[in-house]
Amino acid sequence: MNLTIRGSGVAAMSCAHLLGRAGIAADLVPVHRPSVPAVMLSDPALALLRDVLALPDLFADKPRIDRRIVAWGGAEALSLPHGAVVVSEADLDAALALPSAAIARADMTLHTAAPFPAGTLRRFGARTAGTAAVTLRFPEDRSACWIEAVREGWLFLIPAGEGDAAWLLGIGASIERLVALSRHVAARLDQVNIASAQFEVCPRILTSLQGEDWLACGTAAIAFDPICGDGTAQALREAVLAAAVITAWRDGGDPAALRTHYESMLIATMRRHLRLCADFYRSGGTGPWWDAQMASLADGFDWCTARLATLPEPRYQLQDFRLVERETVI
Repeated sequence: MNLTIRGSGVAAMSCAHLLGRAGIAADLVPVHRPSVPAVMLSDPALALLRDVLALPDLFADKPRIDRRIVAWGGAEALSLPHGAVVVSEADLDAALALPSAAIARADMTLHTAAPFPAGTLRRFGARTAGTAAVTLRFPEDRSACWIEAVREGWLFLIPAGEGDAAWLLGIGASIERLVALSRHVAARLDQVNIASAQFEVCPRILTSLQGEDWLACGTAAIAFDPICGDGTAQALREAVLAAAVITAWRDGGDPAALRTHYESMLIATMRRHLRLCADFYRSGGTGPWWDAQMASLADGFDWCTARLATLPEPRYQLQDFRLVERETVI
């Protein structure tokens, strides 16, 4: 089997690595994507990435985050242990880089960027975010990330891995407004530079994730709210599932059953994410903004539930990066 992969993000390149190990050639078609200032990889996400790339020491030299400090629902700040590394997008791209295979004809295409062959993007809410480069006031915050809920949204502060430089993410109102409402994060900042343009952060999913000769993958096809963290880990898990489906397809599996399994797993993943989001937004604050988030999450949960009701029970299970029939799992 030969494959075309449209896209150049974590999902696209991770899938290409896994398929290469399975002997499936991929023609890589890069698609421009918006850049991000920094990526925080939790220890589980880093472990998965190391497994995907077969690089056990990947990013061992990068700055680490050892604490997550949360001020939520009007409560005082609570410090919790947290394990993560901060890397630049360039570092991540370099680790994932692969040469494109020269193939005469592709048997199928993995789309990780728009436009997609079918479906529309279903959004659950209208949350937006902006980023701003900031300077940390206290040296101890170089190894901590901060999360704070305020009346009109929430803030996420992450070190940039270079001295006192950091990035501030604001969800809801403008960053300037959220900082003005902040009791905790604002006190940690020496300087807030001009915020960037806002971008979309509400959960969203493509209404069609597969077709006769294609699959959709990555954050362009299914994206999570950053409130739960680790969007990179989700992109990696999608890549693992997509590669396993494609490999099983190549090995003689039932294409229709494999595609249906893929779609149902991603919809179920979105439903779990929405339930988790609801727990956070329910306890984050009160007022019109928080109420609107809860309503959109409930709408999304109902939509996913209705879709899953039309799909069969999962027929396969992942085992060491491969799909096996459930009745054969040991």
